[in-house]
Amino acid sequence: MTNFPKTIHFIGTNTPVGIEWSARNLDVVGTIPEEIDGAFFRAVPDPALAPMFEDEIALSGDGMVAKFDIRGGVVDYAIKYVETERYKLEKEARRALFGRYRNPFTDDPSVAGKDRTVANTTPVWHGGRLLMTKEDGLGYEIDPETLETIGRFDYYGALKSETFTAHPRIDPETGEMFFFGYEAGGLASLDVAYGIADKDGNLVSEQWFQQPYCSTIHDFLITEKYAIFPIFPTTADLSRIEAGGPHWAHQQELESWVGIMPRYGKVEEMRWFKGPKGVSAFHFLNAYDDGDRIHMDVCLSDTCAFQFMREAGGVERAQQDIQGGMTRWSFDMAKPGESFESRVIGPPGDMPRIPDANQGRPHRKGWYLTINPEGGPPVLGGPVGVSFNMLLQIEPGNGRIDALPLEPGMAINEPVHVPSRDPEKDGWLLTVVDKQTGPDSFDSQLWVIDAGAVSAGPVARVPMPMPMRAQVHGWWVPRTELEKARARHAEIVPA
Repeated sequence: MTNFPKTIHFIGTNTPVGIEWSARNLDVVGTIPEEIDGAFFRAVPDPALAPMFEDEIALSGDGMVAKFDIRGGVVDYAIKYVETERYKLEKEARRALFGRYRNPFTDDPSVAGKDRTVANTTPVWHGGRLLMTKEDGLGYEIDPETLETIGRFDYYGALKSETFTAHPRIDPETGEMFFFGYEAGGLASLDVAYGIADKDGNLVSEQWFQQPYCSTIHDFLITEKYAIFPIFPTTADLSRIEAGGPHWAHQQELESWVGIMPRYGKVEEMRWFKGPKGVSAFHFLNAYDDGDRIHMDVCLSDTCAFQFMREAGGVERAQQDIQGGMTRWSFDMAKPGESFESRVIGPPGDMPRIPDANQGRPHRKGWYLTINPEGGPPVLGGPVGVSFNMLLQIEPGNGRIDALPLEPGMAINEPVHVPSRDPEKDGWLLTVVDKQTGPDSFDSQLWVIDAGAVSAGPVARVPMPMPMRAQVHGWWVPRTELEKARARHAEIVPA
């Protein structure tokens, strides 16, 4: 193909932009609090070239790493492509060489055996290192100052898994990173690798186990005592992939599972709990220990949110007919059996966020995105084809909910949380908001929101001078962490 197809994956906020650019001293409307000092990194899928096939999807867009650098109320911005092996090969060829989403059997023969990942899902900061990640391969290390690509990262050869999750969890007290990779042993394999890296970014543990079926394990959780692996029935089949078919197909009649093991234990200690049939979740707010019980808060829906995954499994459901809610699953580890408790604690939605300090601990508040049923038709675009248009603040302990609905024709991306120096305050949320100005054109702004008063709207806005494409996930890195990483790098590589 020489042009992008006019499908949901290439229109609306999914309209390709493909421009690397930077700007200093962006205009600021209002005042950004001085305690917001650091960098907001964003992962932006943006295809550099038209795809090989018309049925390509947004999740295959080449990864771009973006950075809002905020200091003293002043904002700089930059965005660059992640120079993956795939990106460089196609850039040189000036055409698409890789075929359908996560299906190497549809590739041009010239790239057989090459790294297919586009590193487009989550910027991960740990041990003074910035990685751009996507769960179908290893992460790519990025220079946090220049955004130049350093290269694929495998813990200096120590990591044996072929894949690395886009959703690791970092313990706020120990600084350790807990992570996993599914299809760790190869395409459609049942292998899951569970790893731990110490606070300095050294791999200290890697164990493998097998999941009940090959599912898309997009996210997982930790508590102070456990690692938790939720398994939902969107499955891969090697024979289907070899025939050129879709990697994923949702199986509505298949049970879900949750595997729970001691987070410093052995995978042989994994205990499996059976969940409801056909349900799906890609992201989780948090999990924590409560005596012998574990509570985990799940962005749950009654079927898979991705239309192309539903259709591959023969599930004919319109996007607006999907049901769900923020759901608390509670497990009693002192009792035998496979069952657990479930109750809805909030409206449906996704892209959840808590303060990093509450990771694996009880959380008083959380934030996530939803679609306002009274906000008019949602803007087209984003990973599932329709964009969120309302920010929610939830307090699971008392059921209170606060909301920031957007005007018709507006869309909101996943926020990041910035802590306040004042322990009595909830900190700040940073998010990019898009407003439609034409069929496939948008004005975008960075919004700064008081995390304790979301309904009050932004305290500051940063209008963007160039088009923005929909983000997947983001990460906030405080200035102190950036400076420590710079000093450590200077010691290793003298100027």
